[in-house]
Parts: sequence; C-alpha cells; structure tokens
Amino acid sequence: MKSCVCILRAPAAALAASLLAAACVLTPPAPPAEPAARQAVDRFLLMGRLSATDGEHSATGRLEWQHRPDADRWTVFNPLGQIVARIEDGQDGAELTLASGEHRHAPQAADLISGLFPGIVDANLPPARLAVWIQAAPPADAEVRTLDAQGRPARAIDQGWSIDYLAYRDETPGALPRLLDIFRGDFRLRLTIDQWETP
Repeated sequence: MKSCVCILRAPAAALAASLLAAACVLTPPAPPAEPAARQAVDRFLLMGRLSATDGEHSATGRLEWQHRPDADRWTVFNPLGQIVARIEDGQDGAELTLASGEHRHAPQAADLISGLFPGIVDANLPPARLAVWIQAAPPADAEVRTLDAQGRPARAIDQGWSIDYLAYRDETPGALPRLLDIFRGDFRLRLTIDQWETP
C-alpha cells in the first residue's frame, strides 16, 4: 500500500512543476522605462576626476569646469594639485595655458581641447556637446540607445561618440551623472564627478 502512495505522488509532483514552469513562461516582462524629462542647464561648476587614454598613452588628474552661456574654463590638475593645463574660452576666442607656461590661441575651444590631455592623440571632444552629455541630456539629434530603470540615459550615441552613464548621484529621474565613459575609436575618457553646482 505504501508503494502505491509513492507512485501516485510522482505524477502529481510532475504536474505541479509543469504548471509552475508554464506560469513563469506566461509572466510578461516588465515594461521598458519611459524616458525621463531632462533639461540641460546653461551654467554649472563641476569638480571631479578624469582618466583618459588613446590606447597607448594615458593621463589622469582632477578637473574643474566652469560653464556659462558665453564662456568656459577648464582646469586640469595633476594628482599633486598642480595645474597641468587650462583652457579659457570666450567671445574673443580660446586660450590654452600649459604647465610649462606655453600659451596657445585659437578661434574656439574645440581647436585646443586635446591640450587638456598632454601626450594623447585624437582627443577631439566637441565642447558644446560635452556640456550636455555630462548632464545626461543629449541633444535632440543624438540617439539614446538604452535607458536605466528610472528612464535616464544609460547609453547615448552622438556624432560617432558613445556616452555610457555608469552611475548617477541618486535614484531620482532628474539626478545628474556621477560616473560616465565617453569614447570614440581608441580614445576613451572616464569622468567621475564629485561635486556639481548648478543654478
């Protein structure tokens, strides 16, 4: 009689397992996140750390960037706190000052931006686009490939550049990025933003 009970239980267990598997298959996936409304501000001050590489050479340091509608100032410091390079960009053009005291002038900051990464080639970042990339508010003609659970950009593609948003300051939809990778070809820039000041 005991063996008979065991024989009857086996089909019941198999039926329960198959029903459970079917329920898992029929459970619909979570709907994709809706894009969060994000608006870039036209002035900010950020402080953080950067590391850049072109596949052969690398540079690390601290970054201070003051951005206004009519002017920008980027300052890169080495790990000891000494200025490596500074670009000041305004209505009269742009000037790069290096630690050696050398000065270079150009009509716009885009012509000098690679000077912030001495020894690295192909660091031709577009400053105007960079100002909105770092706020996770890509321009309308950029492609946002993926969103995170809060609807914020996780990866965007713009003018051949890829921007990966690896961490935000908090879990709110409007939070500013804390860690991002920007890359094209062999050039890769990682920014860790420690402090944001916005209006």
